[in-house]
Amino acid sequence: MGNRVITYASGHNDRIARRLKEIGAEHNRIFLQRTGLNPFRDIYSFLQLTHLIKKSKPDIVLSYTIKPVIYGSLAAWIAKVPKIFSIITGLGYIFSEEDSWHRIMKVFIRSLYKTALSKNITVFFQNPDDQTLFLEKGLVRPDQPVLINGSGVDLNYFTPSKLPDEPIFLMIGRLLADKGVREYVEAADRIKKRLPNARFFLVGYLDPNPNSIRESELRQWQKAGIIEYLGYLEDVRPLIQKCRCYILPSYYREGTPRTVLEAMAMGRPIITTDAPGCRETVVLTPEGQRQREFGEGLMIGENGFLVRVRDVEALVKAIVQFLENADLAERMAKRSREIAEEKFDVHKVNAVILKNMGLIK
Repeated sequence: MGNRVITYASGHNDRIARRLKEIGAEHNRIFLQRTGLNPFRDIYSFLQLTHLIKKSKPDIVLSYTIKPVIYGSLAAWIAKVPKIFSIITGLGYIFSEEDSWHRIMKVFIRSLYKTALSKNITVFFQNPDDQTLFLEKGLVRPDQPVLINGSGVDLNYFTPSKLPDEPIFLMIGRLLADKGVREYVEAADRIKKRLPNARFFLVGYLDPNPNSIRESELRQWQKAGIIEYLGYLEDVRPLIQKCRCYILPSYYREGTPRTVLEAMAMGRPIITTDAPGCRETVVLTPEGQRQREFGEGLMIGENGFLVRVRDVEALVKAIVQFLENADLAERMAKRSREIAEEKFDVHKVNAVILKNMGLIK
C-alpha cells in the first residue's frame, strides 16, 4: 500500500524483531515495564515514546495493551499526530480483583484511560463487555467504539489436524491465578483419580505480575504428577496437535484470548469460561442458552463448553464429556475450525481495522 510502518515495542524478543523487519517494518525497542506502576520508570518510558514519535512524525498511531494505549495516545497527541487509534485487548488483573487497593487502582487507571482515549478517533474493542463498560463509565464517546473479533488468527499457519485418540488436555497462558491455572490443576487432579492415563499439559511462563502462580506450587503439581509443565514455547502448534481438547478456565479480563483462537483454527473443541472475551469463542446451542439463563454451571455450545467462572465441578463435567463421547469431540472440533474461518480470520479482522483507519476502502 506504499505506507511506511514504524513499530515501537518493549522487551527483547529477537524473533519478533526479525519478523517485523522481514515484512518491512522499522522496528524500535523502547523501555516499558508491562506490569507495575513505578512512576519514575513510567515517566521515562512516556518521555522516550514522545521523543521517538516526534522524531518519526507519523500520520497515524495505533496502540494496544494498557500502558501503550495510555502512554502512546498521550505521546501521539503531544507530538501532534493527526490520527490516533487504540485497541483495547482486555482490562487485565487490576479489573479482576475487588479488594480496596485494586478499587483505588481502577479509579486511577480509568481516569488515565479517559484522558488518553479522548485523543483517539476510534477505539477498537475485542469483546462487547469491555465496550459496554467503557461506554457506561464515560471512558469513550459514543462515536468512538468499533467492535472487532479479537486479534484474529492466521488460518494458514494454524491448520486443522486429526484429533488424537489419547486423552490429552492442554492449557496455554501466563501462569496467573485469574487465568484459571489453579482451577485447571484441581480439575486435572480429580479427573486423574478416575482416569490415571488422562494427561494435562500446561504451557506458559511464571509472570512478574503480583497475581502469578508461585514456583513452589508449580513444582508441587509436577511432583504429584497432576500436570506436565512444558514451560514457554515459541511454537505451540505441535502441542495443540497432540491435545484432544483445549481448556482455558480464565476469569482474567481477556480481550479475546489468542490461544483459544489458535486451538479453534487447528480444529480443537474448547472448554472456557462464561467470562468477558472467553464467552465470544464458544457459540452456545439453544440448550446452552437455556442452561445459561437458568444459572447452570455447564453450558453446551456448538464447538465446546462454557463453564461458570471458578466452578471446578462444571469444568470436570465438561472434561468428562470429551472422555466419554468421541463423536462429540469430533463434531465440536470441526465446528471450531468453521467458526475460526467465519469469524476470527486475521485478514477479516485486519480489514475492519484498516478500513476504519482510512487505509483501505
